[in-house]
Amino acid sequence: MEDPANTMMITGIMVFGARIDWKRLRATIENRLLCFERFRQRAARSVPSSPLGAPRAAWEDDPHFDLDWHLKRAALPPPVNQAALQNAASELMSTQLDFSRPLWQMHLVERYGKGSALIVRLHHCIADGIALVHVLLSLTDKTPDAPWPAAPPQETRNADPTDEFSPQVRSVIRLTQRLGREGLAALDDPAYREKLARLGAESALALGRFVFRWPDPKTLFKGKLGPSKRAAWSKPLPLQQVKAVGRLVGGTVNDVLLAAVAGAMGRYMREHGDAQRADGVQIRAVVPVNLRSLKVTPDLGNKFGLVFLTLPVGLADPVERLREVKRRMDEIKSTPEPVVVFGLMNLMGMVPSEIQDIAVDIFGAKGTAVMTNVAGPKKQLYLAGAPLDMMMFWVPQSGRLGMGVSILSYAGRVWLGIATDEGLVPDPESIVQACHAEFSSLSKAAQKKIERRNKAARPMIKAVDVAMGTVDELLRKDGKTGAVQPSTVCQAKTRAGQPCKNRARPGVEFCRVHQKRE
Repeated sequence: MEDPANTMMITGIMVFGARIDWKRLRATIENRLLCFERFRQRAARSVPSSPLGAPRAAWEDDPHFDLDWHLKRAALPPPVNQAALQNAASELMSTQLDFSRPLWQMHLVERYGKGSALIVRLHHCIADGIALVHVLLSLTDKTPDAPWPAAPPQETRNADPTDEFSPQVRSVIRLTQRLGREGLAALDDPAYREKLARLGAESALALGRFVFRWPDPKTLFKGKLGPSKRAAWSKPLPLQQVKAVGRLVGGTVNDVLLAAVAGAMGRYMREHGDAQRADGVQIRAVVPVNLRSLKVTPDLGNKFGLVFLTLPVGLADPVERLREVKRRMDEIKSTPEPVVVFGLMNLMGMVPSEIQDIAVDIFGAKGTAVMTNVAGPKKQLYLAGAPLDMMMFWVPQSGRLGMGVSILSYAGRVWLGIATDEGLVPDPESIVQACHAEFSSLSKAAQKKIERRNKAARPMIKAVDVAMGTVDELLRKDGKTGAVQPSTVCQAKTRAGQPCKNRARPGVEFCRVHQKRE
């Protein structure tokens, strides 16, 4: 899927609350990142080609590996603020990595605010988002005073790498691997055809839906792509607040933010002269689905499928839009489409490049944006002794798509990242601002619902309180005389000088009236 106008590169930033020590950072990279051999290897096309005609891709050690090329110092022009960092990330996002070297690079901005920032570029062929989060976590510490990093023991993996997958996914992998090894001749094997049939009618149906799905409608988010990209990210949103909004309809964090993005895209269309098309329009988002087992430590590589989520961009009411996004996400969660698409991507890598280009174009025509959600660490972390305050990443717009939406949670907060083709959407920060406005509308709706529920519950709460007070009064009466026990009544006297007969408030000696006087 690599293309000069649309590189398959993941770009991210990490912002720190203190200055990072360059020597300690370098030692961290040497000891904790380079232990993953993929970061010392380059991607190469090797021979012979696969039986289906595609040159085989392979990893080979870089004989001239130089850490100084991959880890660099950088400075931002004044004023050194988010806009400057955003521009630097956009420029690097628009620049291809050197395929003669390992496909990653880091740029340390030593002075950013009171701390530092790190811009990270990783080619998607190294790993997917789940695996890369695992790699980044391996660089960090839980405390700022952790010892300098030492080289960890080399780990070997003797088990079948497909153990990370479910049985259904393993079947797809092995079938496509056999087709890649033996070519079209494998299709003549009755046993092979029987295994294909065993994948089931649901998989065949999902394949049909994928292949025959109509192209997405033409909007200002779709068009001819250029090499220049733009990146923007949101202010942090409290994770608990996002979850509270999701409870409006029983939705997830992902549902809430995708509904906000859909509303923001509609706003952007209306503000840029496309109001007529924005009303009622629906566009598809390509959503990666993790196929790894959560019980296995992830290896590098890409192990995800894809589903197409139709976003109700033209639905004006934010709550109804959230409800509809949640309903559609629930529908596709049980579909075998991610597994089917994973198998198709395996096959695409085995055919000649001319056929691959046609397949990628067809794939890109069916969607408008890539939208992904990665759950980051829940607690504060430190890198090279500096506190990690925030991190964000931008997903590649694979398949000739011009827009990427990334959701990342970390330490009780959530960030939203937007990456766009500059020729189509030169100002992704406008979409980010619209996302904040949409989320604010959803938050207000959630607050109103809570207030209505509390208002409706007040009469019942009052009735229960009165009833409990009556029961309490009866329990406190002396069984013989029927008088209220002194220890539970107000100890004050009325203005007439008589003992007060009101019940004392819990934990004090006076009733509600006399407590205020006392």
